Amino acid sequence: MKISRKKFIHSSLIAGSALGLNACVWPAKPEKNKPSGSIVNQPIVLSTWRFGIEANAEAWKILSNGGSALDAVEAGVKVPEADPKERSVGYGGRPDREGIVSLDACIMDHLGNIGSVVCLENIKHAISVARAVMEKTPHVMLAGKGAQQFALEQGFKLENLLVEESKKEWEEWLKKNEYKPIANIENHDTIGMLALDQFGNLSGACTTSGMAFKMRGRVGDSPIIGAGLYIDNEVGGATATGHGEEVIRIAGSSLVVELMRQGYSPENACKEAVSRVVNLMNRRNKNIKDIQVGFIALNKAGEYGSYCVQNGFNYALKTSKEEVLIDAPFHTKIS
Repeated sequence: MKISRKKFIHSSLIAGSALGLNACVWPAKPEKNKPSGSIVNQPIVLSTWRFGIEANAEAWKILSNGGSALDAVEAGVKVPEADPKERSVGYGGRPDREGIVSLDACIMDHLGNIGSVVCLENIKHAISVARAVMEKTPHVMLAGKGAQQFALEQGFKLENLLVEESKKEWEEWLKKNEYKPIANIENHDTIGMLALDQFGNLSGACTTSGMAFKMRGRVGDSPIIGAGLYIDNEVGGATATGHGEEVIRIAGSSLVVELMRQGYSPENACKEAVSRVVNLMNRRNKNIKDIQVGFIALNKAGEYGSYCVQNGFNYALKTSKEEVLIDAPFHTKIS
């Protein structure tokens, strides 16, 4: 069959275009999985662990009155920071091996502004110091004595953060001097909070006193943007809790957000991040029973979810219609 020159050229152009397109096309996004929950176009706040209930309630006072997600997350996490009965955040937190309470915190808003403090001593509200770093300095992180000096210059007051119960625990720990944090108790160590306000903007906060009886100067994931917390206002936000070293290895929170960008639901993004934690533990011949890592995530549409390494992690959710504590799905059941 004879083909005219005109038809041949036309067919060649179509075939060539198709080949060119196929060479440049990105892999198809995974099908969007069903989220564990969804609150569309309404304010929402979620945070890690049981103390997130009270923290969310404080944040909700701001969100329900038209306030910003940034103001809400700061106000929310200040609740456990100020509670001497909470042994892993702020005032009342367990000390390091030297008997000194040191705090880490970070905060991030919808514009990508960030602030962080590490190894901050004798200042109760590390999250507010982190926000001051974000808003009043050219830097994103201050540490140790420099962070404390800055806090004092901003009007924060020196306070003894070591409560009697924490002191007694430390003195008891010194007798054996063994560093074996108990999963879901001594190594959950964080409140992370995510909020979406009525303007559709996301912000997050994360604050902790760190691992109980850690080495002096140890820093976990909590004050590290991209590890303990990450916000992208076009996509969503994520925060982590648990054994910070394992979260840092995978840049956990930024990973969760990037997976959501690719089309993963919040829960399945968290699940994939947990699987990477577990895989790295296995490669290093480490026992996952010894650690806990949990993620919570919230996307731009108000869909939320969570996943953790082992059972025992929960997170608090607050909306205009409900206020609940949710047990996170998990990779491995530990009795």
